[in-house]
Amino acid sequence: MPKTFQRNGQFWLLALQVATVNFFTGGFGPSQALLREDQGTSLSIAGLHGTAMGVAAIFAGWLNSKMVHRFGRSNSTWIGLIVFSIGIVIFVFSPPVQLTLLATLIAGFGISVVINNVNTAGSHAFAENSHTAVAQINAVAIAGFVTGNFIIGSTANIVRDQWRVGMLLTIPFILALFIKGRKYEPDSHTPDEDGPQRGKLSRGFWFSFTGFFISISAEFATSFWSASLISNRTEASAAISTLAVIAFGTGVGTGRWYAGRVLRRFHADEQLKIALALQFVAFGLFWSSHILALCLITLFFVGLGISVQFPLFTLRMVAFSEGRPDLAIGKSSIAAGIAIACSPLLLGILGDNFGISRAYIMVPVLIALGFTMVSLSPSKHLGANYI
Repeated sequence: MPKTFQRNGQFWLLALQVATVNFFTGGFGPSQALLREDQGTSLSIAGLHGTAMGVAAIFAGWLNSKMVHRFGRSNSTWIGLIVFSIGIVIFVFSPPVQLTLLATLIAGFGISVVINNVNTAGSHAFAENSHTAVAQINAVAIAGFVTGNFIIGSTANIVRDQWRVGMLLTIPFILALFIKGRKYEPDSHTPDEDGPQRGKLSRGFWFSFTGFFISISAEFATSFWSASLISNRTEASAAISTLAVIAFGTGVGTGRWYAGRVLRRFHADEQLKIALALQFVAFGLFWSSHILALCLITLFFVGLGISVQFPLFTLRMVAFSEGRPDLAIGKSSIAAGIAIACSPLLLGILGDNFGISRAYIMVPVLIALGFTMVSLSPSKHLGANYI
């Protein structure tokens, strides 16, 4: 794999599109403590917001190859951003839990459509540099995650009752991207005469699919409830613990930007095993800490371990898809949706019954299972992950 590639206008358009939806993800997951305070709900009910986002991702994955066939990847991405904007407006101006669940469902569909098509388009556009390009696109996207986390947390500290308003910043940003970024998109789309991508996928694909599902489960369980664990362990306020999760996003962003250089002499399978091992050790230290500063440091390294798992598992599924990237990415969205729907909810139910600290034991179990899936589906024989 070449060491460098050209970060052109298309690269930055793709990166900023997914960064925009990550703004909501970054502000939303850790804000569960704030939502619970506002709505007076249990951990289980609050966890339904993650379930709604997961159901939306499943629906988006099911529609992915059909949308791409009809509209193309670029137009599908813009459709996703429009739907996302509608969900944001409902979320900001609708306090009851029933309406925030609906808003999360709508926004979640838009988020998944954007992520699916940005990753496929990035891998296609940068060909043999796809490992580095997709990772760095998602590294830039983490800036949106961290910014959303910071703005929501800061607003909660300054004007407690208006913490949702900052999410509206995404809408003018989307308009600016549309006006300035359209010139960097590929030529107009012509639907394939053979119709949407379909067919049976290999056993290697399904092992990678399962590993991806496990990885997303561990990631969202961590990002969704880590603020609550920090608050529980260190007695920090909900707002302060929300800001603390910036450490997690910073770790993810750092890993996605630099891992391709640091680990380039290792094959993707070995890179994943290194990342999973780092996540396992760092999470154990985070889970056992009762000091806010140590929570921040260890959460950074948890994020560092998680960082490359999403792009590498995604590219492995594409490599195992036998030339059907949109079908593979659609399936990955379904895996992510099931994980997002189930893992935060399960952790919330366990937290209600056993305490959030004991409930978090499920995360290292998931990490170990993810390591096993990589070992069971080696991809070295596939060569570079092209689309």
